[in-house]
Amino acid sequence: MHQDRPTHVDSAAGTHHYADMRTTIDLPDDLYRTLKTRAAISGVTMRELVQRLIEQGLREPGVSTAPLPAEEEPLPVAIPAGSGPIRAFTNAELHELEMEDERERFARSS
Repeated sequence: MHQDRPTHVDSAAGTHHYADMRTTIDLPDDLYRTLKTRAAISGVTMRELVQRLIEQGLREPGVSTAPLPAEEEPLPVAIPAGSGPIRAFTNAELHELEMEDERERFARSS
């Protein structure tokens, strides 16, 4: 009998746990803006904030995996007193801020 797929185990599979995994997710615009704002206020990158929030959510026992209701309230954003006027960013500006964060992170890791 001829098999097209290998039947052996990937010997490098154990090393995958230690590597960073890059992924792409689609977020609604309002959620993306909220995350970007919260990251800026916290002084961390989007990557760091999302990683922290995912880790926190996974550590919490009893968190429901059921889908959220479609009409969920947006997440609140805390703005420190004296932080200056608030202005809305365009998607292009938010994208540029994210790219700047990535460039800075890359420069630090080089």
